[in-house]
Amino acid sequence: MIFRNGLVLTMDDSHTVLENADVLVVDDKIAEIGPNLTAPGGHEEIDASGGILMPGMVDTHRHMWQTAMRGYGADWTLTQYFVWYYLESGKHFRPEDIYAGNLLGALEALDSGVTTTVDWSHGLQTTDHADAAVDALEAVPGRFVLAYGNIQQGPWEWSTSSAFQDFYRRRIDGGKLAGFQMAFDVTGDPAFPEKAAFEVARELGVPVTTHAGVWGATNDDGIRLMHDSGFMTPGNVYVHAATLSSDSYHRIAASGGSVSVSTESEQSAGQGYPPTWQLRRHGIPVSLSMDTSVWWSGDLFSAMRTTLSADRAREHLEAHGKQETVTHHHLRAEHVVDWGTRGGAKALGMDSSIGSLTPGRQADVVLLKNDASPVMFPVLNPYGHVAFQAQRGDVHTVVVGGKVVKRDGKLVDADLAAARAEVEATIDHLRSTLGEEAWKRGMNPDIPEARILHNPYQYTK
Repeated sequence: MIFRNGLVLTMDDSHTVLENADVLVVDDKIAEIGPNLTAPGGHEEIDASGGILMPGMVDTHRHMWQTAMRGYGADWTLTQYFVWYYLESGKHFRPEDIYAGNLLGALEALDSGVTTTVDWSHGLQTTDHADAAVDALEAVPGRFVLAYGNIQQGPWEWSTSSAFQDFYRRRIDGGKLAGFQMAFDVTGDPAFPEKAAFEVARELGVPVTTHAGVWGATNDDGIRLMHDSGFMTPGNVYVHAATLSSDSYHRIAASGGSVSVSTESEQSAGQGYPPTWQLRRHGIPVSLSMDTSVWWSGDLFSAMRTTLSADRAREHLEAHGKQETVTHHHLRAEHVVDWGTRGGAKALGMDSSIGSLTPGRQADVVLLKNDASPVMFPVLNPYGHVAFQAQRGDVHTVVVGGKVVKRDGKLVDADLAAARAEVEATIDHLRSTLGEEAWKRGMNPDIPEARILHNPYQYTK
């Protein structure tokens, strides 16, 4: 296929921007980019004039199993999230409920131009739940990385079980997914019980993704334990990293790790101030993520604009405290568009195949175009337009590996009625299991007096 006459954000090493350019896709790869390209016979032609062509976006941390409860926790704090999912109600999710959330979350990602998503799947109470998660991801034509976790057990338990090893052999080793991570958190317990899980990850040769620097839950002690035990590797992704010291940031930078920033989450739930202003100072690579649709939106346009706003607000605040004025922003729209595409690809070790529109890479292409919207013209600053003006409804066409998955603003061959039925069954199950009063109360749950934990990330019975 060929996209004609678009404004192309290549996101290559030089961040080349091409006006009135074509993007030629042959099979599953980008073949050529430039003006007036010659396409082979029998090709599909897509008019990109007036639109912006960019690489498919990459979300490095999304709890997709929770998508079935979209918006339910809109007023939650992080404490209430822990109460609902960790302590009280998360255990009620059946394998089919994991499937429903993942299916809806995967479709939602593609609809908004997110072609690669890390499913931070910490609801996998059993390998039956894990099989259901993979079944859903494999049913949708996007790129998905399963980050395997289980909030109902300590990682030293589930990661060393024969069931987990069997699952890995059956579904991951040589499977269809784009990648695999192990997802667990390090509480800072001096005994370092998480060491066993890190050893499993090392044995399997897979990276670890962990919620680090979360206020009141994970802190510098966890980073120190990981570092001193030799488990901080270039493939590690540290999610949030909002309340760490310079010492921890130095350790992340020196070990080649990266940070997945979920600005809407950090601003609203209380993990800490979104840390990009610190990450820039320490030279730590950044990717973007949306965390969970149980609270927030599921598109990276929101991630880009909130990240820019949070970073700039902090920059102004710091300057005002010194009686100074910021005259030029350090973080620009171009940077967050990079984080939402190339940054994600680098964090996942996929930079040679996705993340930019360059010949030879996988054809993950997003066309932003909406001729019916007065917001899509004029396009004067294309990076600024993506970060501050565009939204899900402007995603005209999405291509993953040369396959069109969204065309003319609508998902292709997506059975939304079936997805809706799966989600409705999950909601009916949860409401009947919890009872209507508890279901309604769950939107603003109290902390159970008899079960307050010193640290909600600690695993207890």
